[in-house]
Amino acid sequence: MPVRSPARAAFWLAGVWLLLALLAACQPKVPQLPRLSADDVVLAFGDSLTHGTGVATTEAYPAQLQAIIGRQVVNAGVPGETTAQGLARLADALDTHAPRLVLLCLGGNDMLRGMDMGEAEANVRDMVRLIRERGIGLVLIGVPEPRLLSDPPAFYATVAEEFGLPYEGGVFDDVLKSPALKSDPIHPNAQGYRQVAEALAALLAEAGAL
Repeated sequence: MPVRSPARAAFWLAGVWLLLALLAACQPKVPQLPRLSADDVVLAFGDSLTHGTGVATTEAYPAQLQAIIGRQVVNAGVPGETTAQGLARLADALDTHAPRLVLLCLGGNDMLRGMDMGEAEANVRDMVRLIRERGIGLVLIGVPEPRLLSDPPAFYATVAEEFGLPYEGGVFDDVLKSPALKSDPIHPNAQGYRQVAEALAALLAEAGAL
């Protein structure tokens, strides 16, 4: 085996570090959010996955996220809600809670009922517009299709990219594919909701909200 001189080894190592730095620079950065103060309210807006169906209120992901980030996280999850129903009640929820940040997670019931995904996408886009028009920070959360080994529909990532939103499209997908993390076929258990809360806390930190 040829022996590298110290100078050549140093040059080679510098090249490796330069390559790694260039690769890191090419990685997409998470869109940034306003930094949350201690008194700011986070609104978790969604359906049964937000409500915490299958577990106690204190084990739903909003309650567990509140404990992690040290800010108030309001649970505004309504079991069975579709994107159209969410859009209809969103303005009142924003008026009532005056959040600095919204965690938006809807679409699963549209899929379960076989509703048109183009309409679901339009409803999600309208909710995003309403939140952004009020100057409120927003994280979009994708929900996997209720089929074996399915991923979230592509429209979530499309809307997130269009509006420059931090997007969490993997955690519910991962949790709902693991029997050990579910309370029933379509809802997490306490450990699963904990994993959701931890993933969202990490995303908020990466986006500069914490």
